[in-house]
Amino acid sequence: MFGVCNLANIPLRLEPSDRSELVSQVLFGEHFTVLEHNPKWSKIQLAYDGYEGWIDSKQFQEITENQFQQLSKDSIVLNNDLIEYITSPDNLLMPIPLGASLSFLNHEAINTENFFFEGLKTSGIKPKSNLINTAFMYLHTPYLWGGKTPFGIDCSGFTQMVYKLNGYKLLRDASQQANQGEALSFIEESEPGDLAFFDNEEGNIIHVGIIMEDNYIIHASGKVRIDRLDHLGIYNAQLNRHTHKLRVIKKVI
Repeated sequence: MFGVCNLANIPLRLEPSDRSELVSQVLFGEHFTVLEHNPKWSKIQLAYDGYEGWIDSKQFQEITENQFQQLSKDSIVLNNDLIEYITSPDNLLMPIPLGASLSFLNHEAINTENFFFEGLKTSGIKPKSNLINTAFMYLHTPYLWGGKTPFGIDCSGFTQMVYKLNGYKLLRDASQQANQGEALSFIEESEPGDLAFFDNEEGNIIHVGIIMEDNYIIHASGKVRIDRLDHLGIYNAQLNRHTHKLRVIKKVI
């Protein structure tokens, strides 16, 4: 079985329960394979990054394998405004967040509600220099574990969505993203758009942010914010201390 998200965004949970931890979100237009299914819950694997979790079985539209393959071949087209609206002939007005996928709207067999979209779109690969401008669109977004939208986002959801909006693919979790790209030896070797990763006392990667010019970093911690970055890690001037310990810097593009 295969599916596509036809709602603004839906929770992707660790276990099949409304009380289970939110591990990510499925945004409008994202398609996936259904690994397990019952009337209440479905375990899915997202086509974009292979991420798995459980969603409410009432919160998606079933599609055929051929339709799934077609969506996987299509160029990715995304909403490029903080919030825009999907409309339909019967005057339905549905908000969708920044980064929602619009590709399936062109397929009449999948777009059975005849949704249409007249807002800002983005597709294709953008210059690396555009990453920081995209990151600013999420500035002050509140931190939400598992979040992927301007209304709540976590550190790796933030980096993944910023890269995705510019045509580059990152995996979902910080520990997965840390395995991508080329490691740099010094902060001085980095350039805006590179990723900095941070670990805990056990040595596990627990945080990621996007490097800016002049030793600043934009990252999701409490909210999407800008702090100083040095060889020790992230320095929060408001708290007057380092909040995250630097582990590695990666150049992905």
